[in-house]
Amino acid sequence: MLTYAAIAIFGVLGCWARYAMTQLVQGLIGEDFPYATLIINVLGSFLMGFLFIATLERLTISPVLRTGILTGFLGGFTTFSTFSMESLLLAEQGAPGKAATYVLLSVALGLIGAFGGVFIARNL
Repeated sequence: MLTYAAIAIFGVLGCWARYAMTQLVQGLIGEDFPYATLIINVLGSFLMGFLFIATLERLTISPVLRTGILTGFLGGFTTFSTFSMESLLLAEQGAPGKAATYVLLSVALGLIGAFGGVFIARNL
């Protein structure tokens, strides 16, 4: 039961962080391309890679806290479902080039972010 509570609490924090980051990025860069979701997913992928390895191989934290952070916070923070919907909407709105660019950048940069997080966590 404690694990579920940790996921819920950290999930709320992750959702709030995602909303705040979206507002910040859209205010700075604009809304003509889903930059906020792209940035959030890349950052979230990096954090998942880094924290997954760091909390498994380098840091000693409780399994409840680890699950709360990785599943709750990062699950609430990252926005893959939003990414999917935004990709579809771009294509439906007659911008298949933007949709393809968004999908390719999200996947490629997300993988690079996760690799970077794992690499840094293992080589600190």
